[in-house]
Amino acid sequence: MAQEVTGIEQRIGRLAVTTGDGASYGADAILLATGSTYRRLEVPGEDDFIGSGVHFCATCDGPFYKGRDVVVVGGGNSAAEEAAFLSGIVNHVTVLVRGPELTASKIAREKLPTYPNVTIRLNAEVAGFEGSGRLAAVRVRDMASGAEESLPVAAAFIFIGLSPNTGFLGGAVDLDANGFITTTDTMATNIPGVFAAGDCRHGSTKQIASAVGEGATAAIMIRSFLSMGEQSRGGGED
Repeated sequence: MAQEVTGIEQRIGRLAVTTGDGASYGADAILLATGSTYRRLEVPGEDDFIGSGVHFCATCDGPFYKGRDVVVVGGGNSAAEEAAFLSGIVNHVTVLVRGPELTASKIAREKLPTYPNVTIRLNAEVAGFEGSGRLAAVRVRDMASGAEESLPVAAAFIFIGLSPNTGFLGGAVDLDANGFITTTDTMATNIPGVFAAGDCRHGSTKQIASAVGEGATAAIMIRSFLSMGEQSRGGGED
């Protein structure tokens, strides 16, 4: 318990998992299910207000802001979907998009502007968060002019992507350009006996239901992998 995994490696005939306390654990198979972490803006005040006005899940925390004004930060599908969800709860949603346009799907780009209580602001970035104890305003910078303003809001919902928790792998398995683990359709990585499932895997939908399904698939494939290993050593059943 409470051990940080620092790496995995192939050894003669086996796999090994190393941990922060210097220990090494041998294994015939490994399942990587390390998930991912919400990306942060890394601006002043963000850490101070996480859970007190700065959130990363509208369905979880949106209902706390019924009838109030909020901002959604991001221009992709997640930001558009969460803004649409929030529009049915809060008084007004301002969507802050750092680029010149939304990067969400065509359907989302066309539908989001039709919500009467949603305002989309392009070329707008968050310069900081303000408040005393709880979030009171978002500092917004215009990317074109550089001008800043303080936008009073009760909450800010950040949807600028996910970072996979795969830094400890150090290239031990193949990763995509964003650090997600690449696998086959059966959750196998490029290393025999090493599988991956859930949000850390390239192509995953970042939903708990699909992550559970991937975990079940990986478990079945691991059982099959171990069974074939037993048979190759002459220990399998007839």
